[in-house]
Amino acid sequence: MGAGRTLLVTVTGRDRPGVTSALFGALGGADIEVLDLEQVVVHGRLVLGLLVTAGDDEAGLRAQLAEVAEHLGMEVDAVSGTDEDTPPPGGRLHVTVLGHPLRPAAVAAVAARIAACGANIDRITRLSRWPVTTIELDISGADDPARLRSELATEAAAGRFDIAVQPAGLHRRGKRLVVMDVDSTLIQAEVIELLADRAGQGAEVARVTDAAMRGELDFEASLRARVALLEGLPVDAVDDVRRAVVLTPGARTLVRTLKRLDHEVAIVSGGFTQVTDALVAELGLHYSAANTLEIVDGRLTGRLVGPVVDRAGKARALERFAAAAGVPLAQTVAIGDGANDIDMITRAGLGVAFNAKPLVREAAEVSLSVPYLDAILFLLGISREEVEAADAEAGL
Repeated sequence: MGAGRTLLVTVTGRDRPGVTSALFGALGGADIEVLDLEQVVVHGRLVLGLLVTAGDDEAGLRAQLAEVAEHLGMEVDAVSGTDEDTPPPGGRLHVTVLGHPLRPAAVAAVAARIAACGANIDRITRLSRWPVTTIELDISGADDPARLRSELATEAAAGRFDIAVQPAGLHRRGKRLVVMDVDSTLIQAEVIELLADRAGQGAEVARVTDAAMRGELDFEASLRARVALLEGLPVDAVDDVRRAVVLTPGARTLVRTLKRLDHEVAIVSGGFTQVTDALVAELGLHYSAANTLEIVDGRLTGRLVGPVVDRAGKARALERFAAAAGVPLAQTVAIGDGANDIDMITRAGLGVAFNAKPLVREAAEVSLSVPYLDAILFLLGISREEVEAADAEAGL
């Protein structure tokens, strides 16, 4: 038995109410079957693709299409084929491209790399126009996702845009646990440096912090050395720093949206509970882990209380939070910028280096260079329009 005849119909023109119903109304009397359908409107222009069985009267079907197109003032193209022309789906992936701005050359480079890897772009969707432009490409036929991810990462670095490659599937709609670093991720500063400024040790602490975040020093040893320089600082200075902390742009939107979608949100920090506890209360976070400064008689002693939350401790906290939330590690997202975030970033289902040091960018599956924390939402397939609509419903 031969392959069934098909007709691929493409309709383009100015969009207005009733176009789709008029088209399908004209086809309603034909003995055909709808095999595939895709419609998109870009800046008031409609593009509709429709794959149908050709039926016994292909000439009559073409005439009906031409008649309705003339009535609507649109263009219609119809190409004959067979159901054997449809390629097998192969490996399916989501490729998310973020630019500030997003240049045509970036899109061209991404498309070329996808084609060179033997994959096909099935659909392109815009997820945001601001604060960054984000598009998502659904691709099929990617038999070597690791190679594709590597080649796209190279292209993104050269073109100065951000890119993420993730498997397609139902997991994207499942419950997530998102775990963030605090200093230089959730907030815009390093708390220990703010404290050191008030202790007159700012330059020395900043030097050691920068080396530790690059992975050049053991984190615990460097942290204890920096904390020792804070000895004698009054607790009022800690309160001042807590009040001075500024959230990263998009942080509130990210947390609010994740919670609205029933995801759980946590922070894990090499910083201090004297600051992170306030962030947990302010943002309504589900879990947190951080170090605690020892305070005696209203002053810092230069020591820490309890075990240190270091690089390995952050990964353990991720696992602990996931177990408490009932979320598999494959559904976790870890976000950070420093070397002490690497273990949790590589342990999570999706690891994101956020404006990170080179060592972290190399280890992470995804690297973001835009300064907006809510860009994480676009990696999860959530559009800016969906966020704004939900905010409007909530009266925000």
